[in-house]
Amino acid sequence: MKLRKLRNIGIIAHVDAGKTTATERMLYLAGATHNLGNVDDGNTTTDSSEQEKAKGITISSASVAVHWNDHQINIIDTPGHVDFHVEVHRSLRVLDGAVVVFDAVSGVEPQTEANWRLADQYDVPRIALVNKMDRAGADFENVLRMMEERLNTRPVAVQLPMFDDHEFVGVIDLIEMKAMVWESNDIGDFKVIDIPESYCDKAKEYRDFLEEQLVELDDDIMLTWFAGESLDNPVIQQLLRKGCLSGYCVPVLCASAYKNIGMQSLLNAVVDYLPAPQESETYARLETGESVSLEADSEQPFAGLAFKVVNDKHGTLTYVRVYRGTLKSGDKIVNATEGKFERIGRMVLMQATARTPISEVRAGDIVAIVGLKHTTTGHSLTSIDTPLFMESIEVPKTVIDRVIEADSREEDSKLSDALIRLTKEDPSLNVSVNDSGQTVLSGLGELHLEIVIERLKSEFNVGTKTGQPQVAYRETLTEPCDVVYRHKKQDGGSGQFAVVHVSFVPIEDDDIQFESHVVGGSIPKEFIPGVEKGIREAAQNGVLSGYPCSGFKAILTDGETHDNDSSLLAFQIAGREAFKQASQSMKPKLKEPMMAVEVVTPMDYVGACMGDLSQRRGIVSGQESKGNAVSIKAVVPLSTMFGYISDLRSMTAGRASFSMNFERYDIVPDSIQRELIDQKS
Repeated sequence: MKLRKLRNIGIIAHVDAGKTTATERMLYLAGATHNLGNVDDGNTTTDSSEQEKAKGITISSASVAVHWNDHQINIIDTPGHVDFHVEVHRSLRVLDGAVVVFDAVSGVEPQTEANWRLADQYDVPRIALVNKMDRAGADFENVLRMMEERLNTRPVAVQLPMFDDHEFVGVIDLIEMKAMVWESNDIGDFKVIDIPESYCDKAKEYRDFLEEQLVELDDDIMLTWFAGESLDNPVIQQLLRKGCLSGYCVPVLCASAYKNIGMQSLLNAVVDYLPAPQESETYARLETGESVSLEADSEQPFAGLAFKVVNDKHGTLTYVRVYRGTLKSGDKIVNATEGKFERIGRMVLMQATARTPISEVRAGDIVAIVGLKHTTTGHSLTSIDTPLFMESIEVPKTVIDRVIEADSREEDSKLSDALIRLTKEDPSLNVSVNDSGQTVLSGLGELHLEIVIERLKSEFNVGTKTGQPQVAYRETLTEPCDVVYRHKKQDGGSGQFAVVHVSFVPIEDDDIQFESHVVGGSIPKEFIPGVEKGIREAAQNGVLSGYPCSGFKAILTDGETHDNDSSLLAFQIAGREAFKQASQSMKPKLKEPMMAVEVVTPMDYVGACMGDLSQRRGIVSGQESKGNAVSIKAVVPLSTMFGYISDLRSMTAGRASFSMNFERYDIVPDSIQRELIDQKS
């Protein structure tokens, strides 16, 4: 397979927009499967776990491959639920392009917006599919407007939906200026006809707009176009591809994956508009810190990124995107992140859960490697002679905790082993021990932790008891402070000596920053990392209630050493104690996770829903019509949202729905802070 005929893409969207159904149709059309799976029946190719089948949602991203028009398309179907957002993070980090699926009724939904920003962050070119055009209330043009307004992008329609007596029957191709009509539910059965007269004016309007947008990409073409010469179809294809790859525009198609309408066009668009591996820019840095571009060249030294780890009954599978070079079974490589060597054993190509053994992979490939010992999500794997460090994978912060213990003491070790395997597999899952010696499971939401607990039972045969969900509060420092801390200890023999001058400054980011402004060698360079490590360790247990502390910058300005008694450990202790001393006088405050909440409700219940959100300390930011319903947007503390779905159903006779996404951390009101501190004491 020539590299230019390879596409590595992800399918991303809000939950229930139809990603998995679209993926299933693509597999069937390309001949990769012979039966059409259905999410409601629990028999789709990519949703294979017990939890996915039972809940009808994607929980873990799945990799499949199809062949279409002499191209190979590697597809990763990602979750749409916010609790499993880390799967989108690590998928988009290694993919060259993406298909963003929109619900034709709901348009741009919260998680779609979050995924879009993530694709912006990783510079991933996109095409858009407005799905579910068969639903009552579907509005293609409204979705285009929402994309422009909410996503700050330039959507260009390459198709228009076509209806017969309000029934979605096909699409109008604005490039070929023909209509494609599906006369039955047979997925491959469509015919090409002239555009019906009732659609001619609208098609001409959108075709003119398409040309108007695209000619801006080429000055020579623009001049001929303004002279009255229309664009040939190959030129439009060329400009669309250029616009998509550069991020200038987003080609938009329409379909009904469930009704099997328009999916051939989607496969064609993936091939026509999304990039091949050599058209995507990827950078790494050398040990010297110098940045280098990774060309998708199989003849250069190997470089790849581990982006996903899966544990199953057959062992550990590590998914790797190969950016450069060739990798063979038996090769010895280095995990540059950890500075440890790995021997490549078996490699397999994954088709969801099915495995095909392979002995060699090349630049552009995505492969699963069996049995890597030192590698986990975000680690750089490279040839021994040319170690490289690639940008790792951002992991969303946890916002919810639950105390967990095994049903019996005999199962404690089994629970511990299972949690170690699950946290290696899912970097957004954290396990810690609280002040009472209890094991605390931390995740991205109630559903996230619920799935983990179910997996402990079904996959690891470990019964558990859990406490009620708890909010993952944080602490922050609100006033600047300068600290001079002297650490001196002498017990005979070599002692410990370190003096540090540290300025602590509050910052807006929910982070800990460290800078060294030491000049003149008052603290040797090799001791400075110890100060940073000590501060970060101490900040894991804040002074108010023991919650992790963040939102400050520590600036090391000066210090003193002793020729014999100073050490890395001494400066680590000094850093730790300097933070403790500073935090007492910097007016620490508690911070709580705030959630962006969208409630979609019939008009009759708008008042009740808004009043309820206000009682939960929510701030309503606006509302808008969405079909025959109203969308209410608000920012609400997570602590007040537990069990919200039951209350919402009760007040709206089961007719409303909501979605929730992490927004930011905010300072807790003083009255509530006092209650929380009293509860912890």
